[in-house]
Amino acid sequence: MEQLQFLFKIIGLGSASGLVYHNNTIVAVGDNSSFLYEYNISTEKLERYPLQENAQENTPKKIKKDFEAITQFEDTIYIFGSGSTENRNTMVQVDAKTKKVIATQDLSMLYASMQSFGEINPEDFNLEGAIYNGENWFLFNRSNGKKSKNAIFTISGKNLTDEFSILHNKFKLPKIKGVETSFTDAILVGDQIYFLATAEATESTYHDGEVLGSIIGQIDVTKMKLKSHKIISKTNKLEGITLVEETPETISFLICEDNDTEVLESNIYKITLKK
Repeated sequence: MEQLQFLFKIIGLGSASGLVYHNNTIVAVGDNSSFLYEYNISTEKLERYPLQENAQENTPKKIKKDFEAITQFEDTIYIFGSGSTENRNTMVQVDAKTKKVIATQDLSMLYASMQSFGEINPEDFNLEGAIYNGENWFLFNRSNGKKSKNAIFTISGKNLTDEFSILHNKFKLPKIKGVETSFTDAILVGDQIYFLATAEATESTYHDGEVLGSIIGQIDVTKMKLKSHKIISKTNKLEGITLVEETPETISFLICEDNDTEVLESNIYKITLKK
């Protein structure tokens, strides 16, 4: 209970950054790739679906879309670029059943507005998690370095391109080995946000650093206050979380790891928490 448990390795998926679980199937993105991946846990079969023309794996860092966040609402999957450079401002909508791209949107105006509203410099802007509940979007900025720009942006309005309003909540997250952890993903269960955050010895949203560990935490979405947290790894960069099972007493998540290499394999873990 409450310990990170290794489940299996997905061969063919590299640098996993987000996942969604449904009916014994994992849908995932990798931040180096322009494919959407679907992995059947029972058959161990992996399918790939292009998110753009000329899709590729291990895309060169300077041109990659950096798909860091994935969320699903009803029959649509939403995939977000991190916004950490100008070519990473894309959101892709995918039909959850067919895995075909429905629409691709440029979120440059939204991302610029978030930076202005949150007083976050472009070099400190790096979206790593997304939640949509049908009414509001919750987008998670990952802070690296001394400026501590961990934040949750609540976006509402008609769309995410030119008719939206923004709320902004800053967070001071727990430290590991003297380094503040930073958001890497999140999921909404009821009125509770469960999030992952990693401590990394770097002051850049672009360059990776030594991984010092990861935590899982809980935030009340109505109060936007940190309720609890727990260190679940001292070595892993945990970047994706999805709900797999819930009982009256416990809640279980699948978690993926970003190995920050070009090796096309990703570890999947499970953790069960007491409510």
